[in-house]
Amino acid sequence: MTQAQIGVTGLAVMGANLARNLARHGHTVAVHNRSHHRTKALIEEHGHEGDFVACETPEELVAALERPRRVLIMVKAGAPTDAVIEEFAPLLEPGDMLVDGGNAHFADTRRREAALREQGIHFVGAGVSGGEEGALLGPSIMPGGSAESYEALGPMLEDIAAKVDGVPCCTHIGPDGAGHFVKMVHNGIEYADMQLIAEAYDLLRQGLGRSPAELADVFAAWNEGELSSYLIEITAEVLRQVDAATGGPLVDVIADRAEQKGTGRWTVQIALDLGVPVSGIAEAVFARSLSGHADLRAAARGLPGPSRVPAGSVGEEFVEDVRRALYASKIVAYAQGFDQIGAGSAEYGWDVDPGALATIWRGGCIIRAVFLDRIREAYEAEDKPVTLLAAPYFAEALTLAQDSWRRVVAKAAELGIPVPGFSTALAYYDSLRAERLPAALIQGQRDFFGAHTYQRVDREGSFHTLWSGDRTEVEA
Repeated sequence: MTQAQIGVTGLAVMGANLARNLARHGHTVAVHNRSHHRTKALIEEHGHEGDFVACETPEELVAALERPRRVLIMVKAGAPTDAVIEEFAPLLEPGDMLVDGGNAHFADTRRREAALREQGIHFVGAGVSGGEEGALLGPSIMPGGSAESYEALGPMLEDIAAKVDGVPCCTHIGPDGAGHFVKMVHNGIEYADMQLIAEAYDLLRQGLGRSPAELADVFAAWNEGELSSYLIEITAEVLRQVDAATGGPLVDVIADRAEQKGTGRWTVQIALDLGVPVSGIAEAVFARSLSGHADLRAAARGLPGPSRVPAGSVGEEFVEDVRRALYASKIVAYAQGFDQIGAGSAEYGWDVDPGALATIWRGGCIIRAVFLDRIREAYEAEDKPVTLLAAPYFAEALTLAQDSWRRVVAKAAELGIPVPGFSTALAYYDSLRAERLPAALIQGQRDFFGAHTYQRVDREGSFHTLWSGDRTEVEA
């Protein structure tokens, strides 16, 4: 039997497209699916694209692979992934690799990696971003696992990844669950970015009374400047699309309920565990959740709001204000995501390189954007920023944007247009730059009802006031 360099099990669209991508780049690919008709369909439709070895069973796929064996698993996260691992692991030998390319929870990846390591098998949790098109034409790939496994697997992944300036959008992220953790936060940033773009659209549509087609031109123009990104690009395409059934804008007949698969929610949950404020991502997750609560929205529809301001009453300068507010809020969302990655890296000992992440996110992935080059430069500088907001380029950008940012949030409140993403981003910015926060009062309250103690600004130690007694202060 022909010896394949890699095997792919799970041939739904993502798995099939990755297999095709590998074959197109000259790799012989053994392919397998639980339902063999998918395997046959792949060979019949795309067999001319490269060298495939069709396998009916896991045993056949393993037998077709050269050593060290590389098996890419592309099935649903959770129990289905565990089931596939249980099928394949007994067939492998020490030094072989199992690669999970799905959106697994990083804690599951850590568990699987530890268990398989005891058998001498390398388990690689690889985040893959770019959707179906990216999987076929070049995704951004975020593999974790051992450095040894990357030596054998990395060149193949770099081969099929997107390229920007000749640099592959793939790098070794770190041990065990690092790859899937980074992909999780990537998706959280994606949630925030999409929410901000949607708010910008809503502000312009309600404030200016522009049609979706007219706003498509605005977003297309924005895509020529500092906001240039994949998400801004496709926003223009979606707004320009006409519905075949009604002849009206497609965006007007799409139900206003945004769904989610869970990675954004995971990002917020883990951020809470790590004590990292990712308010922009959290608001994006909650906004999607709220959009799906039809009963709550229907019950509240009659609640009073501000006096209606006629559409178009906002001046043309509002377009530039919204653009600047969008850019500033986007900077905050990315800064919070990178903060969370840094905290996760420290917690689990991964030593993730944030500059490398900015480099591999420049192409292939959903959040690819021109300003990722600026993020990479910030993290590669000799004086690395504690937060991206303090890096010279971004500090200057925020300085230029802040007046517009404040006008937009104020105008949204005046018009009754919800902008949770813009608002929380501005609040985060103001909280960071504040000399003093009202948290002092909260800590005083905590000491009053629970004797939780507090620290002072003028001397070291922990203190408690005898609130129920003579209210003198004692050292705890």
